[in-house]
Amino acid sequence: MRMKKMIALLLAAALTASFSVSAFAEEETEAQTEDLSVAIDKDAFDELIASGVVADDETIASSEWATAVKEAGVLRVGGTRTSFLFSQLDETDDSLRGFDAGLYQLLARYILGDETAYELTQVDSSTREAVLQSDQVDVVVATYSITEARQEVISFAGPYYTSQQAVLVAAGNTEITGVEDLAGKTVATQAGSTGPEILAEYAPDATVQEFETDTEARTALEQGRVDAYVTDYTLLLNAIVKNPDAYEIAGDVFGPEDNYGIGLPLDSDGVDFVNAFLQEIVDNGTWESLWQISLGDRTGIETAPEAPAIG
Repeated sequence: MRMKKMIALLLAAALTASFSVSAFAEEETEAQTEDLSVAIDKDAFDELIASGVVADDETIASSEWATAVKEAGVLRVGGTRTSFLFSQLDETDDSLRGFDAGLYQLLARYILGDETAYELTQVDSSTREAVLQSDQVDVVVATYSITEARQEVISFAGPYYTSQQAVLVAAGNTEITGVEDLAGKTVATQAGSTGPEILAEYAPDATVQEFETDTEARTALEQGRVDAYVTDYTLLLNAIVKNPDAYEIAGDVFGPEDNYGIGLPLDSDGVDFVNAFLQEIVDNGTWESLWQISLGDRTGIETAPEAPAIG
């Protein structure tokens, strides 16, 4: 019943909020055990990425950012290797697959003609701006919320997806049935995410504890040190798909729709370039196919949501 409830919630989110995706960054040390029932179709994923469009020389030359990437011969990406549905390392073949992984691999192919021509620097919710500001990466693709505060120090292309918040509780919890029941409860969220601000608005009487990673927050929930965990719905979906008997989503998604974009250096002309790339993969059906392989087929949703308006 819990899995059916999760799938129903996911479908509702898809219909009412162009579905949801978002924030994350789990610790590299977390053990990853992928249930075969929700394993990604590796062959379908690899074939899709290998068929991605390649930009012509004129398109590359129109952007200083893209020209620099082309000259370097590698796309430097800030991302994660442990986000189950979005960018997870498969140690059997040392490959990264998932929705975000597909986007940055398609972008590498678009610029360099080679989907493997990227280098990944791991980031979490507290380091994403820093790696762009210090020129450690060219882009951050990490279900990254577009906020006014972040736009003061970096720029965003997109959005390429939207998300809302949800409440995760231990399986069998009957006291918390939604965000309205968080008053007087101790609630975990991730530091550096939009969670603390959203909780301040929607659950002002909750006691909020901030954790650096998703893993730490879920561990606190499992150990009973917090009553609930509030973060992006899709990050919680990761946890439920992997551990359907451990957690439940309490109630409906809530809060404002968060737009998720691809982070770029402040005022970079890469914004227009990446927006054009995103629009092309939406128009040619690649975005929808990537969603279906990475998310839909693994969560039982047959129809992809509509992509958000880009730019």
